[in-house]
Amino acid sequence: MRYRPISPEVLTAELTDRIAALAHNRRIAVAVDGADPASATGDLADALAAPLRVRGREALRVSARDFLRPASLRFEHGKQSPDARYTDWLDLGGLRREVLDPLREKGTGEILPALWDSDRDRATRLPRVPVPDGGVVLLDGEFLQGAGLAFDFVVHLWLSPAALRRRTPEDQAWALPAYERYEAEVDPSALADVVVRVEDPRHPAVYEP
Repeated sequence: MRYRPISPEVLTAELTDRIAALAHNRRIAVAVDGADPASATGDLADALAAPLRVRGREALRVSARDFLRPASLRFEHGKQSPDARYTDWLDLGGLRREVLDPLREKGTGEILPALWDSDRDRATRLPRVPVPDGGVVLLDGEFLQGAGLAFDFVVHLWLSPAALRRRTPEDQAWALPAYERYEAEVDPSALADVVVRVEDPRHPAVYEP
C-alpha cells in the first residue's frame, strides 16, 4: 500500500474540498470511521465543520457515541465483551431513523443530534435540528461501515495492528479483538472513499491506490 504523507491542516483542506464538491442541492451524510479512541475520529470530524461552513455548506456534528444502546443491551454479555462491542453496542436502527433517513430526498430534513446518554443511561430528549438544503452531517464513530448505513462519503482512519495496540488505552485493550474482526470481515479500507493512516495523528498519510 502506498501512502502520501500529509499535514493535518492539508488533510483537512483536501477533505473539505472533496466534501464541498458533492451535490450542493441536497443534504449529505459524511462518516469518519475508525477505532475509538485510538484513531481520534471526533477530532477530524470537528476539524471539518468550520471550513465547510466557510464554503457555504452548513455542517452539523453527530457522534455515534450518542447512539449507543441502553446498558442492559450493551452489557448483556458483560462490560468487556469484544463481540458485543462489535455487534450490539451501536443502535443502528436509531442512527438510521434519527440521522440518516431524514437526510434522504424524501426525508424530513430534521435530525436528532443525540439519542442516548450512555453515562446516565437514559434518553437525551433533545429537540430535532433542521439540516438546510446542501447541509452536511459529520458523523464520527467506530464500526460504521458494512452495516448498511447510507453515507455519501466515508473517511476511514487506519492504524496498523501494532500501532492500534500501542495507541489503545490500557483499559480499552479488551476491545482489540473487535477491531481485528472488523478489519477481517468488513475490510473498511476497501469500502471508504478516503483512507488515512494515523499511526501518529500529527503525521497522517493518505492512501493512494
